[in-house]
Amino acid sequence: MRTALETMLTMQDRMNTRVHPEWIDQRFEWYRAIWIECGELMDHVGYKWWKQQSPDWEQVQLEVVDIWHFGLSALFEPNSTIPDLAARVELELYHAEPETDDVRLATEALASHSLQHQSFSIPLFLQLMLASGLDFDGLYRQYVGKNVLNFFRQDHGYKDGSYIKVWQGREDNEHLSELLQTLDTEAPSFPEDVYAGLQARYPS
Repeated sequence: MRTALETMLTMQDRMNTRVHPEWIDQRFEWYRAIWIECGELMDHVGYKWWKQQSPDWEQVQLEVVDIWHFGLSALFEPNSTIPDLAARVELELYHAEPETDDVRLATEALASHSLQHQSFSIPLFLQLMLASGLDFDGLYRQYVGKNVLNFFRQDHGYKDGSYIKVWQGREDNEHLSELLQTLDTEAPSFPEDVYAGLQARYPS
């Protein structure tokens, strides 16, 4: 777990640095992005008792992964080191005791904490992650995949509008999901393998 956490924290730092070189000093409102993502997650679970709704668990889990991106970002301080952050997260995950497996209640708990404390709660995130049907390995696989896809998009013209999102009749997210089922998540080269897999499929 420690190695996976260090990998994710390193990848998040790289992505944020690409957006703004001094991103840690900017003190962006990561907590705001977290509670808004919680609202988007709730749309995929369904909360409208006055109409027929069925949870879309794949989309729910994607929202959980998006929350994790913002949550990791919120943990960084000007003097943070990635090994220290990874150790802290591992400890909090290990000692967390989820109080509900209801994804709606877990989502509301995390959103409420974000609004009240303007920070990210690792124990409440774990509760939401488990309630959504994700385990840590699943979180790691999907996080790395989405992070690499974001970099891949940037490298291939996402910012100037030249990026091609649909390949062979399928969106890039679909290609990513298929790739993640074939790669070894425990390999040290997992992030690089994801990028190489996307590159091999991308239209030249």
